[in-house]
Amino acid sequence: MQSRRTLTPGQKGTKKFLDCYGEPLFCVRDRYDEQRRKRFTSVELMVDESDCASSERPAIVGLRVELKETDLQRRIKQAGGIWNRQLRLWQIRYDQAVALKLEDRIEPSTLSNSRKRNGATGKNEDLSTIRH
Repeated sequence: MQSRRTLTPGQKGTKKFLDCYGEPLFCVRDRYDEQRRKRFTSVELMVDESDCASSERPAIVGLRVELKETDLQRRIKQAGGIWNRQLRLWQIRYDQAVALKLEDRIEPSTLSNSRKRNGATGKNEDLSTIRH
């Protein structure tokens, strides 16, 4: 079945559907089935509207956590955090750090950048690879 024609509300051939469905009508399509030699008309309706989340990636921050704070490390890991051996920081999304009430442990050098230069190896360490 192929769609041959897509009409927007107000175009010729959409009046009866516009009268029937009103404002939610998005488009009217004519589909043709060559085998059965039939034409089908379908309508597309808007049924919900909501604001979109930003397409920006969430900010990733580094958290300083002591080696002996194993319970805190476990909570960070459960929230999606990962340990970065080179930076010696736990990396986590900023909103998760706030939810865990760990703003005071955020390493200031990780706040402004999503990338951090790794001095030891000279490689760019991408901090935005954490699960979102």
